[in-house]
Amino acid sequence: MSSESVIPVLPRHPPALPRHDQTFPELTGAEIERIRRFGEVRHFQDGELLFETGKPGPGMFVVLAGHVAITQRDGLGHITPVADQGAGQFIAEIGQLSGRMALVDAYAEGAVETLLIQPERLRALLVAEADLGERIMRAMILRRVNLIQGGVGGPVLIGAGNTADVVRLQGFLTRNGYPHHLLDPASDKDAADLVARTAPSLQDLPLVVVADGTVLRNPSVPELARAMGMIGHIEKGKLYDVAIIGAGPAGLSTAVYAASEGLTVAVCDLRAFGGQAGASARIENYLGFPTGISGIALTARAFNQAQKFGADIMIPVAVQSLDCKRTDGAFALALDGGDTLHARAVVVASGARYRRPEIERLADYEGRGVWYWASPIEARLCKAQEVILVGGGNSAGQAAVYLASQASKVHMVIRGGGLGSSMSRYLIERIEATPNIELVFNTEVVSLAGTGDSGLDRVELRSRLSGERSTMDIRNLFLFVGADPATGWLEDCGMALDRGGFVITGTPSGERSVPALETSVPGVFAVGDVRSGSVKRVGGAIGEGAQVVAALHGFLGDIAKPGL
Repeated sequence: MSSESVIPVLPRHPPALPRHDQTFPELTGAEIERIRRFGEVRHFQDGELLFETGKPGPGMFVVLAGHVAITQRDGLGHITPVADQGAGQFIAEIGQLSGRMALVDAYAEGAVETLLIQPERLRALLVAEADLGERIMRAMILRRVNLIQGGVGGPVLIGAGNTADVVRLQGFLTRNGYPHHLLDPASDKDAADLVARTAPSLQDLPLVVVADGTVLRNPSVPELARAMGMIGHIEKGKLYDVAIIGAGPAGLSTAVYAASEGLTVAVCDLRAFGGQAGASARIENYLGFPTGISGIALTARAFNQAQKFGADIMIPVAVQSLDCKRTDGAFALALDGGDTLHARAVVVASGARYRRPEIERLADYEGRGVWYWASPIEARLCKAQEVILVGGGNSAGQAAVYLASQASKVHMVIRGGGLGSSMSRYLIERIEATPNIELVFNTEVVSLAGTGDSGLDRVELRSRLSGERSTMDIRNLFLFVGADPATGWLEDCGMALDRGGFVITGTPSGERSVPALETSVPGVFAVGDVRSGSVKRVGGAIGEGAQVVAALHGFLGDIAKPGL
């Protein structure tokens, strides 16, 4: 977008939004004076861009004089007015804590004078000016929420909403908090015209159009992330105090406490922040939330909090291996894409993934009717349908209750004879009180079938007591069965694992005392679901993340001593 582009005329006051005053607060003259020491004055001429969609954001602008128009632009060139910011208002959303790609355009209406506060100084402002920092942080979070709920900016996905690849890409963008929208070429002329011009076969769908107009054909998640500018390269020669592998509750907790105590922190995750907890529709037994909170809301707060304290969070980035030799006082982690991350200490928080049970033709229908999550995206596919959910733990219970609000009936299949040993009592009571949840005990799914390219349409069940088999016409099957640890990347490290592949911690050493969360490799710690003997609860994972920081300080202090 250039200064010669057609610029829509915006109202001086944006339309009323929920919590408008908190989303667009005005700073007093005295408050601006308190902020000045964190920024530098910048001037812009009429029509000049302050920042542009899809390019790295420079930080937060405080408008000192004039007006700045904010618009949202997608890859098809559609422009939607967002707001007009005048003197005393500031321009930033949560991505500017870390200098991520801008999600909107901002340009001067007439001559404009601003105060630019770059990301590092913005984080310092939020910490040093606590009352102002609270207002600014809340506004930045609410602005991102409004961009997501507006459903007009960001990447444009073009394809049918019920296809596996659309669900895959929507799930990635949604769980990472990126605005986007979906156009179905069967009903949208612009989408149909684009498909006719650029997609010669069904295998090319969905198309994804990113902010600069680039069209991707059925991209992988890393391809989409690179095109959106989500994945940067590790700064050459940079050494972190701690590298955290996994951005679930345990990893995010570690990041918040470590970064807030002055450690330099890098966090890597293959998919999204939040882990399995991030997919929970409602968590009701976590301390401090008596009415419950969704997993994505809880972990998004931790994600934003970690960025506030300066943690570098890299998503989606896969760690291929860990070199446990600690060459020159640092561990080396090989990342996909050829980068290497160096850190003095490592925290393994890679969690566990739902197990793939022995079901005939399971792989044929993953993403085509077989799901390991129950988010609004999957629930949309189940509207007014009967579904099967397999599992008897808390995650399965939360998913069953949520799906029951969308599906006509949820058949909850449990291998055992009851729920009492694996599920919290409040969830059992809620499930028993939900009329369209049917509990099917002592039963397992044994095979799947479908017709043509339509995906799953039939599920075969077997009684574990009588061996009797039965079939059901089902288009969506949800699996929440056990958990396998995500420790494959540790295979060549020599780290001690238990029979299930979970990381063993706290093993006594003849040479020194070993902290409870340290692995068999000095300087490498494990927290959360990946750790052998952990309680596999959100609260436990968060507690371990906080607890391990003391051990990190101890280890880093020891290696800093002369001769070590």
